[in-house]
Amino acid sequence: MAFARANWQPLGGMAKRGNAPALWSYKTTDALTDVDGAGYFNDVSDDVTVGDMIYSFASTSGTATASWHVVVSNASGVVDVADGNAMAVVDSD
Repeated sequence: MAFARANWQPLGGMAKRGNAPALWSYKTTDALTDVDGAGYFNDVSDDVTVGDMIYSFASTSGTATASWHVVVSNASGVVDVADGNAMAVVDSD
């Protein structure tokens, strides 16, 4: 699949965005390996800057994943994020 702008949202006080990194939220059915690939977030290259963090939640075939990605580069409309720092999404009770 591809990036879906409708699933992209800012977190927190984006109206006061300054020099501090921003936080973003994204929901998808794409695999983590797709999301952290160079170019996946190109559609929001005007929104993100290096150092911003993206929280990604995915549910693929009933398996949920959550991860944080840091924007490592954004040049000429090409966005690259770091490999996702995965968080466990389990409920053992």
